[in-house]
Amino acid sequence: MIARSLAPVLVSLLGVTPLLAPTAAAQTPARKHVAVATLPPRPEDVASVNGIIKAFYEVISGPAGQPRQWARDRSLYIPGVRFVATGVGKRGPYAAIMDHQAFVDDADSGFVRDGFFEQEIHRVTREYGNVVHAFSTYEERRAPEGPVVGRGINSIELFWDGTRWWIAAAVWFDEDAQHPIPAEYLP
Repeated sequence: MIARSLAPVLVSLLGVTPLLAPTAAAQTPARKHVAVATLPPRPEDVASVNGIIKAFYEVISGPAGQPRQWARDRSLYIPGVRFVATGVGKRGPYAAIMDHQAFVDDADSGFVRDGFFEQEIHRVTREYGNVVHAFSTYEERRAPEGPVVGRGINSIELFWDGTRWWIAAAVWFDEDAQHPIPAEYLP
């Protein structure tokens, strides 16, 4: 999975222009801007790697009709965080790159309209100094006890500043028939 996740970068380094998929905002002319307040983080969210990854999943999960916890979500990330949705489309590997606001604006209406529950089912972490890399395998549902409608891996980069944890970047790849999740990333 790591080599496939890096395919857009590798193709770029080899001098071929990869297809960079536009975000949903670019595809949908009438996306709704969602105002997100800036609040201090909850201490339990940023005191540990487990706490911040737990919050990472909680803030976007909820039933249809329920607003998401976007202010709490924003408190988890360093300023200028980037989200990168990767995959392989009809024209090859792509990377849709978003800042926090673009992600919120793109995701909010679908999450609230349809319901969205994402939960971590397995994690592999590597630590060095004040950084942690977490490969966090997830399952996605539309209702808490509903059928699994998707799986994938979030590659999360975390940074400890001496007082709290921050998420510095999140890159994800949704599982598909050509890219099943390897056994070492499953429970």
